[in-house]
Amino acid sequence: MNTVQATEIKLRQRSRVLEVSFDDGSRFELPFEFLRVHSPSAEVQGHSPDQRVLVLDKQQVGIRAVEPIGQYAVKLSFDDGHDTGLYTWKYLYQLGCQREQLWSEYLARVEHSGHRR
Repeated sequence: MNTVQATEIKLRQRSRVLEVSFDDGSRFELPFEFLRVHSPSAEVQGHSPDQRVLVLDKQQVGIRAVEPIGQYAVKLSFDDGHDTGLYTWKYLYQLGCQREQLWSEYLARVEHSGHRR
């Protein structure tokens, strides 16, 4: 996983997913909302685990642009104005592999906050 490289990225606006293929043959469809609430930015992740921010109400968020950053990452520009944080190939791969677990944890955090989705 340390040397995984993305080989193809497709922005699927209609289905609201970013499809990412990797050189090991893996392919993940990552919903825009999932990517937004799991942004690697300090604004979302904080500077320690206890500073992590619960991002809410992003069910309709879109991605305006996918900008390559060297040979190791992309910058996603969301239509809600969020465009910080670099999605490295390693991080996108991790999100894809752990999508179900991460999404379940996110939904539990939303419920625990008392917010209605």
